[in-house]
Amino acid sequence: MKQNIRAILALLLCAACVVCTAGCASTDTPDGGSAEQQTPVGEAEEEIPAEEPFVPSLPSDTAATVHVAGHYNNFEALEAEFDRFNEYYPDVELSYTYLDNYNGTIEVVLSGAEAPDIFFSYPWMLEREDLKSVIETAEDLSDPSLGLNLSCIQEKLLYRDADGKIPILPVFCTTYGMLVNEAIFEKEGLNIPRTYDELLSVCGALQKAGYSSPMMGYSRGSFMLFPLSFPYFCAEIQGNEEALENLNALTPGAGEYARDALALAADFLGRGYIDMDACGALENDYQAVILRFFEGDVPMMLATAGTVSGTEKRESLSDAYIAHPFKYSYHPVPSTDAGGYFLNQLSMGFSVNRNSENLDMANEFMRFLTRTEELSRMAQVKRMVTPCRDMSFDGVYTSFGALSGGHVIYLSDVGLEDAPDQQMRRAGTRICNGSMTVDEAVAAFGTLEN
Repeated sequence: MKQNIRAILALLLCAACVVCTAGCASTDTPDGGSAEQQTPVGEAEEEIPAEEPFVPSLPSDTAATVHVAGHYNNFEALEAEFDRFNEYYPDVELSYTYLDNYNGTIEVVLSGAEAPDIFFSYPWMLEREDLKSVIETAEDLSDPSLGLNLSCIQEKLLYRDADGKIPILPVFCTTYGMLVNEAIFEKEGLNIPRTYDELLSVCGALQKAGYSSPMMGYSRGSFMLFPLSFPYFCAEIQGNEEALENLNALTPGAGEYARDALALAADFLGRGYIDMDACGALENDYQAVILRFFEGDVPMMLATAGTVSGTEKRESLSDAYIAHPFKYSYHPVPSTDAGGYFLNQLSMGFSVNRNSENLDMANEFMRFLTRTEELSRMAQVKRMVTPCRDMSFDGVYTSFGALSGGHVIYLSDVGLEDAPDQQMRRAGTRICNGSMTVDEAVAAFGTLEN
């Protein structure tokens, strides 16, 4: 097997870079996890035809190179797929390169002499005029001649450009929720809350039992209660064309559409169930959040699935967890009397460089990858949510698999663009740090700066 996993910091002249800061996903390392089949949600409730085994379309002794560029510091899930692909094509050399400042360098890298054959891509790239050349470089994965089984992907995760082409293969999905220390709930004789009233009741009981901060999260310059507020916000505006038009255009007064969601955050914060000083001591929303949770005295920790992806590997980095391991799981934050929401959104995808010198083999690798078995395997190793219609949840995500109907929301369905998303975060941050009231944040919505 020829395989070379490389980590290269791409140092390019600033003048040659297109600086793109919005929409960048986490660059932390992938982590392992085991899979448990759960009741599928959304489209996966439909009958899904069985997939045929992968059959190579090129001679098995074909010699080629396939180079993938992205921004994970390492990519163990992809490395495992390289190994599996080499079982069919032992003379293919597969490699992965980490690019520093990915959003600012990928356009230049794609136009260079050593351009990757496959590269990381995101839905927000389709909205960015300054990244138009990046998307134009991508192969149309819906081209029937490529033979990709896109039917295994949830339709609402397949993004199309203005011409109806599909330039991005969904690889990982993410969502928002809270890590729950199940040992604490068992010790205190409490059930994990499923509704907002239950959340308030549980927090009160935990506080009386001596837990100074029943819920924690990362608060340094961020909207800590985003996992509570944002899915609720999306549920409120979904299907409201007038709201979406005004929000996306940042029309004066559009903040009124965010009022209820911001008020929800303010209501919870005002009840005193979060120790803001303790949250402010967290240095980042990834490893610091995970290791603090593993101390074992935090009942609930607000986090994204991107943070959850790092939990299993970091169990061995926590002396407290090693000494006193406990069962934990990830749940929607209950925001209504009917419960919380599974806000499913694409976290990262792959695109094929249509100018690749190894285009046939790059497309063959993508054809191999575009199968429920392979994509779900990658999601399980990374401990993220699979983009496949047949959704297999790591055990930590079980509660999300139990949601259905209106409590499963696809961000692509909502239609919210990046600008109002950022305004929601900034408004919520100001409410959480006490610099604005809900009324002030609503009035300033659309003009808030970092």
